[in-house]
Amino acid sequence: MFSKTLRKDNYGYLFIAPFFITFLVFGLYPILYSLYLSFTDWDGFGNPTIIGFENYQRLVGDFFFYKSLFNTLAIWIVSVIPQLTVSLVLAVILHEKFVKGKSFFRAVFFFPNIVTAASLGLLVALIFSWQTGSFNQFLMGLGIIDDPIHWTDKPNFMRGLVSSILFWQYFGYSMIIYIAGLQGISRDLLEAAEMDGASKVRVFFSITLPLLKPIILFQVITSIIGGMQIFDQPYTLTNGSGQPDNATLTSVMYLYDTAFTRYQYGYGSAIAFGLFLVIVVFSILSFKMMNIRTKNEPN
Repeated sequence: MFSKTLRKDNYGYLFIAPFFITFLVFGLYPILYSLYLSFTDWDGFGNPTIIGFENYQRLVGDFFFYKSLFNTLAIWIVSVIPQLTVSLVLAVILHEKFVKGKSFFRAVFFFPNIVTAASLGLLVALIFSWQTGSFNQFLMGLGIIDDPIHWTDKPNFMRGLVSSILFWQYFGYSMIIYIAGLQGISRDLLEAAEMDGASKVRVFFSITLPLLKPIILFQVITSIIGGMQIFDQPYTLTNGSGQPDNATLTSVMYLYDTAFTRYQYGYGSAIAFGLFLVIVVFSILSFKMMNIRTKNEPN
């Protein structure tokens, strides 16, 4: 009897084996190999030369790494705060019973998420082109400006433009996640509060928002992970240059440029692990902040 049970378990291992094999080959092995490369000097030809912690020492004093990190954080903050706020408001509205055509509006708001990031970057680059862009033509047609404005020469404007693309692309996705969280809250609880005389606003801040905290934490952490990996939008928008004045040079763009344009694979790997460390730190801080707020709230 024992041997038959053991045989059935072995069949189970066969079914889950493809996932683990795929993960080991295409997930864990590249991670460990890039960790090894971060301690080497390698241009892609010949054998890597072990140089110890030299790449990490260089990373600590690298101006462009800090510049790219600042750009990434600035773009992420400007995009994620309105993204999570607007998506929460829309989710609450579209979760109400009285709203007609909820499915239509959910689909419309989610639509930008299915457009590829590279396509969006190219489209926006064409719209804001200095010489042929439709935005300049529109403003000149209205008489607001007399001559075309070179939008791509303005660092803060370009950062804001990348943030706007990210906001427009992902607010629908965040809205769907919030709606899923709202559907997990008991209607009886909300209706009981309203019967006791609580207004809609009071119900939202006293019941809905506290019960949504796990969803908000999930949104924040996933947005940190995604935000620190911004690449496609600024890359296609600036044709890979990260200009003007390296204002749109994100950390992943700098990693890509170092490893695959200048063929410094060892240093590129060190940048990747530096970025990984930043993501871990921000994720832990977000988790701690949410936990502190929960503990400080009255039961």
